[in-house]
Amino acid sequence: MTLVKAHEVEGLIRRGPDPRIGVILLYGPDTGLVFDRAKRLAEAFVPDPNDPFALVKIDGDALAQDAGRLVDEAGTVGLFGGSRTIWVRPGNRNYAPAVEAVLAATLVDTRIVVEAGDLGKSAPLRTLCERSPKALALPCYPDDDRALAELIDRTLQESGLRIAREARDVLASSLGGDRRASLSELEKLALYANGRSEVSLDDVEAVVSDVAGSVLNTLIDAAFAGRSDEVERDYRRFRHEGMDPSVMLGSALRHALTLLATRLAGEGQSASAMVANWRGLHFRRKAVVETQLTRWSPAALRHALSLLQEAILACRRSDPELAHAQASSALLRIAGEAARRR
Repeated sequence: MTLVKAHEVEGLIRRGPDPRIGVILLYGPDTGLVFDRAKRLAEAFVPDPNDPFALVKIDGDALAQDAGRLVDEAGTVGLFGGSRTIWVRPGNRNYAPAVEAVLAATLVDTRIVVEAGDLGKSAPLRTLCERSPKALALPCYPDDDRALAELIDRTLQESGLRIAREARDVLASSLGGDRRASLSELEKLALYANGRSEVSLDDVEAVVSDVAGSVLNTLIDAAFAGRSDEVERDYRRFRHEGMDPSVMLGSALRHALTLLATRLAGEGQSASAMVANWRGLHFRRKAVVETQLTRWSPAALRHALSLLQEAILACRRSDPELAHAQASSALLRIAGEAARRR
């Protein structure tokens, strides 16, 4: 059994896991980071990630219905031979028995990458992979300053770009707690600076939006402060303006991630001290965010993250009308919980 700490994960991925490890579980509250790392691990093991016979994607809920399917797929030989990756995408149902079955089997030239949500210590899937010598369980938590700097440098270098130190500092302060949103901003910046060798501060200010704070702040702050009437009002306004429900939930998810990271980093501090250390927080929001930090414990925030992740997944699978109902319900549930914590 080998336990991998969160700060060790990036280095392990860069070096490449032991090829004898057949199953790699990625889990944590930052769904964008989980996806990014799962994608890199899945694609790195095969010669051609675009070959559907070499990189096979399976939904976790499908494995919950048929626990033997993962073993069958792992034993399948590719059309032209060579190494294969089976990428298991997140599901709402328990598919730990399927992973347990494949761990008992012998894998040859096959890597299984399992993408999961924020799993507790006793979650069957996490426990199974942490205890097995054939598996790795990799925790994925929001990027800290060092991880953000590495992400910025690595992503821009892939496009042949350097970035000035001052520009990197401003860029890092604008990126939020969700890896997928951060990568989206970096991709836009790289495209804008295409044809040049270095990204300047002017480039950053021209292209990168403040991912940590958007036009949705009024809605999100109302939800986490327990103001249900304001949530209903703002949600109707954004819906009328054509805002996608998953975008609203995504903003709430990023805010909850930042609240959780701030609460954990500021353990023992007052809410006002934690607000003072909140990077990029607009001064007009400080009072309401201080209220949120006072009301929400880490355990309650993890529950809110789980609720938001499930709602986002449900929205993506629903028609627009039902998706709006699900998103509105999730935000009102959070507001109700915040109101009870006064």
